[in-house]
Amino acid sequence: MPKQVDHLGRRRLIAEAVCHLADEHGLEGVTLRDVAARAQVSMGAVQRCFRTKEEMLVFALGHIGERITERVRARLVGSPAQSAGTALGHAAAEVSLLRGEHRAEARVWLAFVAQAAVSEALAEPLRANYVAVEEMFTRLVAEVAEDTGSAGHLDPVRAARTLLALADGLTAHVLVGHLTAEEAHDILHAHLVGLWERSAVLSRPASGTPGRPSGR
Repeated sequence: MPKQVDHLGRRRLIAEAVCHLADEHGLEGVTLRDVAARAQVSMGAVQRCFRTKEEMLVFALGHIGERITERVRARLVGSPAQSAGTALGHAAAEVSLLRGEHRAEARVWLAFVAQAAVSEALAEPLRANYVAVEEMFTRLVAEVAEDTGSAGHLDPVRAARTLLALADGLTAHVLVGHLTAEEAHDILHAHLVGLWERSAVLSRPASGTPGRPSGR
C-alpha cells in the first residue's frame, strides 16, 4: 500500500521551519531550499505542499497567528472564575508577546508585519487575525462595562482597538530595547486602570440629576 502522508501535519512542520528561519535571518533569508533542510524534508515535499514561496509564507503567518490566538483563548477558558477585567488584562499581555519565552515568536510576528506592508497576500490574513483579536477584546470590554454600570458611557469597539494597537506597539518597543518587558506590562496595566476609572467617572450621576453623567 502507498505510504499515507499527513499533509496538514507536513504543512505545519514546514511552517515551523519558516518561523525558525525568519527568527534567525528575517523573511528575506527564507528560501525553499533552506526551509526543506530545516524541516528535514525534500524540496519536492515542500513544493507539493506549497505552489509558491508566497503561499508558504501566508500559511506560516496563519499558523503563528492561530498559535497566539489559541493561547489567549486557552488562558481565558483555563480561568473561568476570573473577572472580565482580569481576563482582558491577561489577553492583552498574551497578544503583546512580552514574556521571554515568546520573544522569538515576537520577532517572527514583526517580520511578517513589516513584509505585509508591501504584500497584500500577507496583509489580508494579518487583518483577519487583528479582527479576531479585536472582537475578543470588544466582548471583554463590553462585559466589564456591563459589570461596572458604564455600558452607556464606553465604546467597546474603540476601547478594544486602542488596546490592541497599544499591545501590538509594545511588542516592537520591547524588541528594540526601548522598553523592558516589565515597563511594557506597567503601561498596559496603567492604560486599563485609567480606562475603567474614566468610564466610572462618566457613569457617575451628577448631583441632583440621577442616572445622567456629570455636566461640564
